[in-house]
Amino acid sequence: MALPSRTSWRGFLKLSLVSVPVKAFTANETSGEVHLNQLHKDCNSRIKYQKVCPEHGEVVSDAIVSGFEHKKGHYVVVDPDEVDKLRTKSDRAVSIDGFIPNDAIDPMYFAGKAHYLLPDGVAGERPYALLRQGMVKNGVCAIAQVVMSGREQLVLLRPHGSLLVMTGLHYPQRVRKGAEFESDVPAVTFKPEEEALTNTLIAASRLAQFDLGSYSDQYVTKLKKLIDMKVAGQEVVQVKDHEEPKILNLMDALKKSVAEAQARAAGVPLPDAGEDAAATAKKLAPSAGKKKGPRKVEGE
Repeated sequence: MALPSRTSWRGFLKLSLVSVPVKAFTANETSGEVHLNQLHKDCNSRIKYQKVCPEHGEVVSDAIVSGFEHKKGHYVVVDPDEVDKLRTKSDRAVSIDGFIPNDAIDPMYFAGKAHYLLPDGVAGERPYALLRQGMVKNGVCAIAQVVMSGREQLVLLRPHGSLLVMTGLHYPQRVRKGAEFESDVPAVTFKPEEEALTNTLIAASRLAQFDLGSYSDQYVTKLKKLIDMKVAGQEVVQVKDHEEPKILNLMDALKKSVAEAQARAAGVPLPDAGEDAAATAKKLAPSAGKKKGPRKVEGE
């Protein structure tokens, strides 16, 4: 498949004295998003955002520069080309600090932005492939720093197929620590029956096969459906909520959930909402008091 003609970034992948010319392509696909415009409620005219100078009125984008207010009402103009003059060659490099185990970083620190790194030209092909292979064989990823979009960013480099993927990371100072909230979660003791049923529920709910590609953004799907209905002049009717059975306590909820999970795994039709939860669970779930292991789900 042809690559997009415009790269997100160009520079070098640098490890000690090894410098590999690379180019980056964003891995985040936004073409499937649905963008809504703001309209005036009374006439449906689109709202415009005009850039206005108090002395000269509306101005075009080409006439706008960036500046810093160093004291009240006084600005110094900062040109991007001038900033580039202050950058060394190392600022245009993904500088690898070192290698770490693949699971060394908690996903909590992932910033959500990812780029595919590709060799930029024939000169980079061999060292790029050698580095990627070495990371695969040693089971490591790399922690690195790079300047992108005018800011220094912490990134994680990891092999992905024949490519290297660069994922942005939050600096630790930008992530609130879970310890702040630990005191808000009280310590709880459990009955043996609750623990046994929870373990059975987890075992019965394990997925024999998992395909991330089977998931899609249902909000976008429903939004597109709504737009099509509105364009066609159809009335939008409230979808009825599925009526959930009333569960009075945690044990009843666990027993009902175990029964449904095991029935799903066994390919048995789910019981009617009116069927007694305890009776259904008794037929399908192992006794909570016995040491018998959880029922094996096909595919585990």
